[in-house]
Order: sequence, then C-alpha cells, then structure tokens
Amino acid sequence: MNYRTRFALLIPIFLVLSIPGKPQKPFTGKQKAAQCELVKSACRHAWNGYKQYAYGCDALKPISKKGHNWYGKSFLMTPLDAYDTFFLLGLKTQAEEAKTMVIANLNFNVDQEVQLFEINIRLMGGLLSAYELSHDERLLALAVDLGARLLPAFNSPTGMPYRFVNLKTGKTRDSVSNPAEIGTYLLEFGKLTAFTGDSGYYRVAKKAAFEVYKRRSDIDLVGTTIDVNTGEWKNRESQIGARIDSYYEYLYKAWLLFGDKECLQAWQIHNRAIKKFLLTEVPPGWYFTRVDMRSGKETHPLYGALDAFYAGILALSGDTVTAGKIQMGNYHMWTTFNPEPEEFNFRTGEVTDASYPLRPENIESCFYLYRKTKNPEYQRMGQHMINDILMKCRTEAGYAEIKNVKTLELSDSMESFFLAETLKYAYLLFAPENTLDLSKVVFNTEAHPLRIINDK
Repeated sequence: MNYRTRFALLIPIFLVLSIPGKPQKPFTGKQKAAQCELVKSACRHAWNGYKQYAYGCDALKPISKKGHNWYGKSFLMTPLDAYDTFFLLGLKTQAEEAKTMVIANLNFNVDQEVQLFEINIRLMGGLLSAYELSHDERLLALAVDLGARLLPAFNSPTGMPYRFVNLKTGKTRDSVSNPAEIGTYLLEFGKLTAFTGDSGYYRVAKKAAFEVYKRRSDIDLVGTTIDVNTGEWKNRESQIGARIDSYYEYLYKAWLLFGDKECLQAWQIHNRAIKKFLLTEVPPGWYFTRVDMRSGKETHPLYGALDAFYAGILALSGDTVTAGKIQMGNYHMWTTFNPEPEEFNFRTGEVTDASYPLRPENIESCFYLYRKTKNPEYQRMGQHMINDILMKCRTEAGYAEIKNVKTLELSDSMESFFLAETLKYAYLLFAPENTLDLSKVVFNTEAHPLRIINDK
C-alpha cells in the first residue's frame, strides 16, 4: 500500500481522534495511575539490564547485552542522565544506585577529547539537576570541575565554541559547527554562574548564542553550519531540526529560567520568521519545511522526529493554537509509519531516514500541550506513542532503537536519553501535576529539570 493510499484511509479516523479543541473523555485517576506504573516498570527493566550487562559504562547495548563507552573511559552517561528521572518517578532505590555510582566513579581529570555539546547537555545538565534535587555538594563540585574544563572551547576568534575540547589539556578541534552546538549552553552555564558567583560562565554562553543571532539573515533566519573562526556560514539551509533545534529552545528557556529579556526578544524575532517562512500546511497537519536562509525559498520538504519538539516549545510559550496544529502533523507522522521515522518528505510521504532511535520529542510536545490546555487528546496521542515504544522496542535486557520503522528491525543501542527524556516525559504526561511544577522548573534539552531563579 503506497503512502497516498494509507493517507486516504487514515485521514477520516485521524480527524475524529485528533481535532484540537474537540471534547475528549478524560482519563480516570485509575487509568493515569496504570499508565504511570507501566512507565515505571519500563524504567526498572531498562535500569536492571544496564546494571547486569553494562554496569559502569556509558550505555547498554540491549541486544548483544554489552556495555558501550563513547570515549576511552566511561563518563557514566546512563546513570547520570537517569538520576532525576528515577527521582521524579519515586524510584528511590534506583536513584540512590545511580547517584552512588556517579559519585564513586565519575572523574573528569582525564586526557580525553569530548564533544562539548553532548557532554554539556547530558553530564553538566545531569549534575546540576541532581545537585538541586539531592543537595549533595559532591555533585556540584563535579559540575564546577567540568565547567572549568569546558571553558577553553570558547576561545575562538568569534567566541563561538569549537565542537571538541580535551578535558585535561584544553586543546580544541573542529571549527565548523552549528547553531545547536554553539548556542546550547545558556541554561547550564547560567546555573554555574548562579552557584559559583562567576559571571564568566553565563557571559561566554550568551556571547556564543548571540554571535549566531547577529549573523541571522535579513529575514531573521540562521543556517545549518558555520565556521566559528571566521563567522562564515557554510550551509545556508534553515530548518528547526538537527543542528539548529536547541539554539532556538535555549533562547526562550533562558528567559524562563533567568528572566533574560534579550534572549526573549531574540526568540520572538526568530519565531516570527520561522512561522512565516518554514511553517507549511498540508492535509494531515502543519510541518516545518527547509528553506534558504536568505530568500526563504523551500530547499527540501523534510521533517522528522527531532523537528517534533517545536510544538512543545510553542505550547510552553503560550501559542497552543499553532502548537496544536503542528502536533496533528506530528501524530500523523507517528501513526502513518508506526513509529515515526527520523526523517521523511512530508509532501510525498517518502521516508529518507527510516530509523527511530527512541527519541522523546513527539511525546515531549504532547506533555507541554496537555499541561497548557488540559485537553486529554494529547494524553491519548502520547499513550499511543508510549505503548508503541514499550511493545515494539523491548528486549530481554532493555529497549532498543529501531533500525527501520518499515520492518521494525531493531538496532543494538539504548542511548541514555531514553531514560533521561523519553520515559520521563512518558511518565509526567500522566502523573499528578505537583510531581513537577512548570512554574518552578525549566527542562534543559536533555530533560534535566533546573529550578527557576526567582529574583528576575
């Protein structure tokens, strides 16, 4: 059956199930509790597999039942990423196990080159959140040590960071970066400034983000890659997915977390341009296309799992109408391919990347839309996605990425963000709202909750 035939069959059902504002029967307390318990059981299963087969490693390979490290040594990405999820889910034993493992073994005084972006969002974000939840000063000490080791990455002619830095020597590498890997430090480095009193952390993070911002085009869009030495755009295609996404996210969230009005203004200017030039309406919903950053003309009508986050950030900012229409497209993407692909052509239905690496963004957008609208439609969407993952990705040792959504063949990987993000949003979508109050915390892009600073 081709895409257009499937599309025609799905539309009548989809419209009945997923019209924003259409009254839906709420989930009962018992149904919500059952869904939460399902997610908690999945967390236990994934953690038990990690402990049995990958203890002390960065991640679990859930098919071969082996551990995997990103670099020469482990930085304990899974336990550190998972700690605040366990904490929020009330999994006290698992949270204590994860924290004990991190404190006993995590050491940054190693001659090792690391990718600045991933280390920041996973490890720095995880340490800062874990410290705020547990009040264990040893976690803050690790975060401060890591921050000092990451700072040399920002010593470029423009102030935009290099992609890689050696934790011991400070040696840097790779000047061709992207907005996400340049602008996704505001939250973590801002928190370091708050905890240490050293304004230098937030200053370098903000300078980096605004060096991207000031190089936006005349129509207020940014490109995909840029040279941090020269400030020259290398790829002028503008989109909201991989390599750009969290740059936009952090501008808005820096406003929420710290009250930074300049970041809010930058977000508003970008958001207007994104909605004007990228947002595209097709029958099942709204998608973001890709365009030339200077002309706004479409380059490729591609969309995928990472792009799905934007409905959530729009909902968080109060634009639930636009967010709801985008989420219709997000849900259609999921139900058409069961689950969503990493990337597809939303005009033709052709899948251009058939993998599903356990990404959270579609469920994340359901979470924010439900919190902002209280429409149980978004819980129903999320439940469909969550149950798909737990059924189709489960292995004896954990949960595996899907190599091809067409065949449901699995891939031997369970990234730490599955515990940090996917299962956290899956739980919070059905948990009592006092489990996490969005007026008091902001999630970093790895879903680590950071407390809002009130003296704004």
